[in-house]
Amino acid sequence: MPEATPETHVIEFRAAEHLIEARDPRGAVKLLDSVISAHPENTAARLLRARAFFLGAQLRSAEMEFQTVLEREPDNAFAHFALGRTLQRASRGDEARRHFRLAAALDPRPDFIEAANFDPPRAAG
Repeated sequence: MPEATPETHVIEFRAAEHLIEARDPRGAVKLLDSVISAHPENTAARLLRARAFFLGAQLRSAEMEFQTVLEREPDNAFAHFALGRTLQRASRGDEARRHFRLAAALDPRPDFIEAANFDPPRAAG
């Protein structure tokens, strides 16, 4: 088998994106494993692998990968949101809420704000 090159890893990353879109998370993880072992600092590949783990219902692996991304990029709103979804799916709502709120604070997208479920302001009375 020929030695992998940086170009090979780019092709594998792009192929993994397509596999996720095609709902083949296991295939995506296989491709991303080689990319990440060659480039462990590649946050984009780790984020994509975390999404694949989530899609494949490998919640503990998804959580660990999203945490790794957030250690490197604590202001990554999508990673906070996705970690919140992962925790929510694992029935850990209080932990999820914290990440949903961080995501909404970092990027006030409607889906992030909705997930954060902020309490409406109380009327002065």
